[in-house]
Amino acid sequence: MLTKLFRGRPPTWADLLLSLAVTVAGLVESLGRQGIGYERIENPAPMAAGAILAGVLLLFRRAFPMTALLTLTALGFTLQRLTIGEYYAAWHFYSTLILLHTVASAAESRSRRGIAGLGCLLVAYAQLQIMPHVDVPEVLITGIFVGVAYTSGILLRRQMDRTARLAQLSTRLEMEREERTRWAVAEERARIARELHDIVSHNVSLMTLNVGTVRRMLGDSPERERERALLLGVEQAGRETIGELRLMLGMLRFSGDGDSLTPQPGLDRLDELVAQVREAGPQIELRIIGTPTPLSPGLDLSAYRLIQEALTNVLKHASASGVDITISYGPAELSILVINDGAGSDGDGDGGGHGLIGMRERTEMHGGELTAGPIVGGGYRVFARFPLSDPVTA
Repeated sequence: MLTKLFRGRPPTWADLLLSLAVTVAGLVESLGRQGIGYERIENPAPMAAGAILAGVLLLFRRAFPMTALLTLTALGFTLQRLTIGEYYAAWHFYSTLILLHTVASAAESRSRRGIAGLGCLLVAYAQLQIMPHVDVPEVLITGIFVGVAYTSGILLRRQMDRTARLAQLSTRLEMEREERTRWAVAEERARIARELHDIVSHNVSLMTLNVGTVRRMLGDSPERERERALLLGVEQAGRETIGELRLMLGMLRFSGDGDSLTPQPGLDRLDELVAQVREAGPQIELRIIGTPTPLSPGLDLSAYRLIQEALTNVLKHASASGVDITISYGPAELSILVINDGAGSDGDGDGGGHGLIGMRERTEMHGGELTAGPIVGGGYRVFARFPLSDPVTA
């Protein structure tokens, strides 16, 4: 009910305070200056009622700014006639300035509503000039206050419009950033899937070949017919799986990224990568702590790609002169620490879907954790931890 009454713009706490201030000040003025003589109110009842009505009008200043201003102007004209122009209430002038400010801020000055608001200003200003004992200084003083109230409303409107545009721009940029992040994650996951496909296809092929070899080793003995049938089923399932994997690989490579079916690298080829990066300028120190243990192909590839991406980001973003790489083999986890002395290398600024996005996807895929960020005093640190457990459990 109240929402419909105020056209969806109910009064705020500021409106309530202004309304209360005008009402109380008007009642104090009307009753406190009761009397006969100059600057006295002989009949305070109309003035007090007018102050209460002005306070009510201020509650509607956001929903009906021009209507409230014209009503207040008519109220001032009526009080002049009832009191024979013996006294002009200060509360009426204050209320007029407040409503003029609201009218100016309600609509763009060059719109129809803005032009109508300017007309309401002229009407209100004209009503103020028909008061008795109005001289030239009074006209100028009134014009200054009216002009300031109206101009401040226009400036407030422009500031509100500018703030709204900036908020919309910020929202749009945030949505675009999130969309780019989603695309980058999807692209990186597709890249990881392509690499893991090669590993899975290789292992399934080996399993299928071994099963076929065992089946042939059983010979043609009738006693082994059941075993040969079971192995033949496994072999056929393996070949079908290889075909499905090849079909999936074709879909993953549809974007034409040019990936080839070359053997995927692992930590055993880390020395080659370090040598290539050293040729680009940075001095790289590689340390291995603990006894290297065999890793699953997927984990081995992810660890290699993480270090490769960290070094690539150093070359692209950090401008570092030195990089320390520490690989620690523990009984239950593999940890990788890459520290450079550059300005920073988050690697996500290019929007290409690599950098931290790829490193985080590869780490979380194996149930690990990744932390990356600048170091106090300069430099950048990337730390990843991979649990060395059953891949299914991870």
